[in-house]
Formats: sequence, structure tokens, C-alpha cells
Amino acid sequence: MPADHEGQARVEAACAELATAGQPVTFAEVAARARISRTTFYRRADQRAIIEEHRARGSDASTLSGSAVQIDRLRCSLEAVAAKVRRHEETIRSLERARRKPG
Repeated sequence: MPADHEGQARVEAACAELATAGQPVTFAEVAARARISRTTFYRRADQRAIIEEHRARGSDASTLSGSAVQIDRLRCSLEAVAAKVRRHEETIRSLERARRKPG
């Protein structure tokens, strides 16, 4: 999907406003301030990434709970990658078996 620079700028500005005001960066609040539908964030990974980055900055990583949140996010990401690798490996094995069959 092509980059929507205007939408990205509005999302960035909304996140910055919330951070400056000391308010939590939530998808609902960013959507309201940026005048963008929340469902757009499900379709637009670039805009979702901006919000996630601001949310991560907002949680204090120097605290134990902040570190625990980061570790949990990393664990979930790693599990997703591992599952994808397993699926790819199974596909490769299936293709190799099919190739070896006489026929």
C-alpha cells in the first residue's frame, strides 16, 4: 500500500500532542485527534507503527514494569516469527516430498 504522508503526519502530530499533554497514547484518541478511522490503523501498518512507537516511548523502560512490558512484546514477536518459520519449514518439507514422488 502506498505511503500516505499526510495521514502519517496527522498521526505523528496527534501522538505528539498527547505525549506533550501527558495523556496516554491510545488508538481511539489518536484516531479522534488525527480525524482518521480506527479501522485505518488495522489496514495501515505504517500509521499503526507510529502509534506503537509513541506508546513504547510513553512506558518508562527504566522501571521493572516497563521492562516487563517490553520483554512480553519481544516474546510475542519472537513466538510469531518462530511460528512462521515452522510453517515455512513444513511447506518446504511438503514440496520436497512431492518432488521426490515418482510420477
